[in-house]
Amino acid sequence: MDRLQVDACMQRLYITHGSMRHNQTSAWLFRFCPLIVLVLLILLACVLYPTCAVVRASGAGSRDAVASRHTKTGIDVLEEQNFAPLRGKRVGLITNHTGVDSAGRRTIDVLAHAEGVKLVVLFSPEHGLAGRMDASVPNATDAATGLRIYSLFGETRRPTPEMLAGLDALVYDIQDAGVRFYTYVTTIGYCMEEAAKLHISFFVLDRPDILGGEIIEGPMLDRDKTSFVAYFPTPVRLAMTLGELAQMFKAENHIGVDLHVVAMQNWRRSEWYDQTGLAWVAPSPNLRTLRAAFPYPGIEILQAAGVSVGRGTDAPFEHFGAPWIHGAALVDELNRRKIPGVSFTPAHFTPNDGLYKGQGCEGVSLVVTDRAHFRSILMGLEIIEALQRLYPQNFQIAKTIELLGSQSTVDQLQRGVDPRQIVASWFDDLTAFRAMRQKYLLYH
Repeated sequence: MDRLQVDACMQRLYITHGSMRHNQTSAWLFRFCPLIVLVLLILLACVLYPTCAVVRASGAGSRDAVASRHTKTGIDVLEEQNFAPLRGKRVGLITNHTGVDSAGRRTIDVLAHAEGVKLVVLFSPEHGLAGRMDASVPNATDAATGLRIYSLFGETRRPTPEMLAGLDALVYDIQDAGVRFYTYVTTIGYCMEEAAKLHISFFVLDRPDILGGEIIEGPMLDRDKTSFVAYFPTPVRLAMTLGELAQMFKAENHIGVDLHVVAMQNWRRSEWYDQTGLAWVAPSPNLRTLRAAFPYPGIEILQAAGVSVGRGTDAPFEHFGAPWIHGAALVDELNRRKIPGVSFTPAHFTPNDGLYKGQGCEGVSLVVTDRAHFRSILMGLEIIEALQRLYPQNFQIAKTIELLGSQSTVDQLQRGVDPRQIVASWFDDLTAFRAMRQKYLLYH
């Protein structure tokens, strides 16, 4: 009788009479091949399972290791210490919207409910406690705690003796931008000076430099040009945390303050902010993204010279322009210069606030393509030199001194010195700064 027989090891279907004499192994294979396959699969699983287990364990361990390396800011460390350094003290807190712990709780609320700590007054820097104001900031009251908020960017930029009366400690918790002319740097210096006069202890709850802790850029500030946007002679890009700067200010400016830095844990100087595991909180109204923070130092120096840096648009510091700029021509000039780590395209925008409000501007959009090789101040100098060359009647190059803070640098730009030569001229000053800076570094 005809029967259907399948050779399990061959991709064909046979209809046979009994057995297949031309294929003597077919009947044996039909009976035993599935068993062989099953045995092989079991053996393969036995071999692979330990390997898979190791891979899974290794992957989990890597994730756990990465999680364990996530940066703990000063406020997180202070919480782990159960607030021991502040216990029994009447505390004033200098902070804003960036002062939050890893759970997203305001440092204000954390300290207000900390056992043994008496939080009695708040101080806010430029842009106010909520970080939304772009003008003079008035005194106010914190709705959640009922505490008085004294503005340090209003009638005074220093805390007065009346504001500090009865305090045992001032605590500073604000995220900085890693740039000399960012005013949070000056605020910490002024507050340390006033605390020293009244013998009030000063605590810095440290946070990362959002630009990383290794790359230093720009000319040193001339010593006769200190101001609210230039507290201490440093380069433009600092590569230091506020805790490290506080130590440097105390020693180098001879501030006799009782200083304590609550250092971070698990932060490396080589890390960008988005490698820390910390949530991004925009430090100020216009510095909205980490993407914009990298070009910020080199773009911001243009504004005083008559260029919109994107304030009043949806992407400040990611484009710049003016009604008198021809975007395509400027892009061609910048691309010719082969500036490392950044690309340029023509842009059109109309600011709804700030310089050239309501006026159509042509200019340039930029994208940082390689953080490691990008140098914002070199880019800024190249842009300045290009604008001076193309638009000498419109671009007010002398006014770049406001944020560059170096007269010799501005003089060289006015003479048309190649920007790379200008950068090279800073070598000795930056070498000396690195040596001084090294004494105050807290992280590797």
